[in-house]
Amino acid sequence: MSVFNIARNSQGQDFGITAKMANRHGLIAGATGTGKTVTLRKLAEAFSDNGVPVFLVDVKGDLSGMTVKGTMQGKIAERVTQFELGGESYLSGYPVSFWDVFGETGIPLRTTISEMGPMLLSRLLNLNPTQEGLLNILFRVADDKGLLLIDLKDLRAMLKYLADNAKQFQLEYGNISAASVGAIQRALLTLENEGADKLFGEPALNLEDWLQTTDGRGVINILNSEKLINSPRMYSAFLLWLMAELFEQLPEVGDPEKPKFVMFFDEAHLLFDGAPSVLVEKVEQVVRLIRSKGVGIYFVTQNPLDLPETVLGQLGNRVQHALRAFTPRDQKAVKTAAETFRANKGVDVVEAITTLGVGEALVSFLDEKGMPTPVEIAMIYPPKSQLSPITAEQRQIWVKDDALFSYYNNFVDNQSAFEMLAEQANLEAVAQQQAAQAQQEEENGVLGSLSRMIFGTKKRGEQLSVTEQVVSSVAKSVGRNIRNQVTKQIMRGILGALKR
Repeated sequence: MSVFNIARNSQGQDFGITAKMANRHGLIAGATGTGKTVTLRKLAEAFSDNGVPVFLVDVKGDLSGMTVKGTMQGKIAERVTQFELGGESYLSGYPVSFWDVFGETGIPLRTTISEMGPMLLSRLLNLNPTQEGLLNILFRVADDKGLLLIDLKDLRAMLKYLADNAKQFQLEYGNISAASVGAIQRALLTLENEGADKLFGEPALNLEDWLQTTDGRGVINILNSEKLINSPRMYSAFLLWLMAELFEQLPEVGDPEKPKFVMFFDEAHLLFDGAPSVLVEKVEQVVRLIRSKGVGIYFVTQNPLDLPETVLGQLGNRVQHALRAFTPRDQKAVKTAAETFRANKGVDVVEAITTLGVGEALVSFLDEKGMPTPVEIAMIYPPKSQLSPITAEQRQIWVKDDALFSYYNNFVDNQSAFEMLAEQANLEAVAQQQAAQAQQEEENGVLGSLSRMIFGTKKRGEQLSVTEQVVSSVAKSVGRNIRNQVTKQIMRGILGALKR
């Protein structure tokens, strides 16, 4: 039975995640400054060491040092020596790919409008139910018409197309309100100001590129979210899409000997803040079922109460750092955290949660039978990689040396709804122009015949008389409607009058 050890108690007993149970998800919780980030790093390193690819969110920009071997100094040296981990040989850098939605500090990370879907896009745009209904109509019309939705300009083009053809579509798809179209267009402007135009486009992320190993170790994919976190809706919508996409694309594997992929979501409360119940139910369903795809999800948050109970109940592997019980809500959080652990007669959980030191935690992991082990107080292992971040210049060099950089770096504007609707509009304009030209030629033919019939053939440069000008004007007016039966009758009347 393989165990990824990450902590040790005062009696020298090691604790860690059972590899076969790592896809049963987990929680890292605790107040700011209590050691959550170190625990996240140590878990990510443990998975990578055992050949499991990892995705983690870097909301503070301090995880880039994972590319570099740590140094035997300060607290790291103290803990390595204390745990007898082998000194300098314990330390190591890791294979890392840096990603960035804005393409500034990592490989550009994109998805498409179609892949995001109407539900998450509605959350991203903060739409009400009526506006979300219109967005569902838009996606349905796009599917029925074979129009690809890739980036924001495709979305705008489809909104205009719906508005211009509202009467045509509303009988089949439902009411298309001009007010809702306008509201979505305004929301798109706000979203674009937040940089969402960089999120949507091609080449879109191929999730297989995250399921890679190097020299037997899993690649750690780090998403720089320092800027992304300033737009909480974009942050949450993207991460929720990522979960759903993995669930849809990966094959069923049951409970493998070790997970196929592990994800760490920092600031996890942002995934659920203000989310409608239907979206929370969707997340709960994905969390419950994605473990059968061999994927483990680990939520990192300050307070366990930040997560819905339906999600919290599925997190079998727990690392609880210190909580501060200053307010009634804090006291409730302490009680909630204590109740979620399997009791240990030697540990007063309620008291321990408020007195844990930095780097200490209450730990409980699932055993090989899927049962939570009794809660223990333990010290988290020190990370093997450098704690401090690398410089911006070092990071840029690392990013450009990544084999994936050349593929994802350049935006590709493939033909999609915007281009197809523009082409359709051009074809309609050409057809209208040709029809108008044909009608003009027909009118000119009628006018010429009428003029020659009444006045004979005129020489080049010869001026028309007043009578001829009047008849010419009448003929022009009549000729514009020559296809109309009433016009034909008027023409016959005019000709008859002129002959008498």
